[in-house]
Amino acid sequence: MKILIIEDEKELAYAMGAYLADENYLCELAFTLEDARQKLACHTYDCVLLDLMLPDGSGLDLLATMNLQQRLEGVIILSAKNSVEDKVKGLQLGADDYLPKPFHQSELLARIYSVIRRKNFNNLNNVQFEEIEINLLSKNVKVNDQEINLTRKEFDLLVFFISNKNKVISKSALAEYLSGDIADMFDNHDFVYAHIKNLKKKLLEVGGNNYLKTLYGVGYKWEK
Repeated sequence: MKILIIEDEKELAYAMGAYLADENYLCELAFTLEDARQKLACHTYDCVLLDLMLPDGSGLDLLATMNLQQRLEGVIILSAKNSVEDKVKGLQLGADDYLPKPFHQSELLARIYSVIRRKNFNNLNNVQFEEIEINLLSKNVKVNDQEINLTRKEFDLLVFFISNKNKVISKSALAEYLSGDIADMFDNHDFVYAHIKNLKKKLLEVGGNNYLKTLYGVGYKWEK
């Protein structure tokens, strides 16, 4: 997954880049509007983190251009300007989310996961992966046309893994996805393993295939 961070506060930009790189994202940095335009002209990204107040212009202008070009990147606005007008205008111009500064890195990670999930599923309410059918609105899951009862954490894990299929996911990333800011309060990530074990058991009990691979010392990977 490739992320473009457009942020003129270099210390913050480098911190976000390092944090996301640890979660197996490939990050590129742009400190000005012109830098961002050049990178977007040459590359595509899974998600763009966009500051509104840049030294050579407004991030909203770039967002308007991206909207006209019908670019497919998910966009999360990051700004210390926490006015309703900026938020509304950004969302009207095509932004997927708005995160005011200051924020926790784990919250940013969760927002990125959410945006990429929506983009990967094309905003569909029903998702099909082989014999697994998921209704994202009702949160119902069927395997081979048989409904199974998942907890909220198990459901979130299943959707998360399918939306990030073929991508290695670390235990720490899963802990933050499941628990947000309080993930650091846990001494270990055994609770992640417990949720994954229960999810796999429920899928296998109704004849589902085991798509979730454990990469010891690294994390997990969902693949056909």
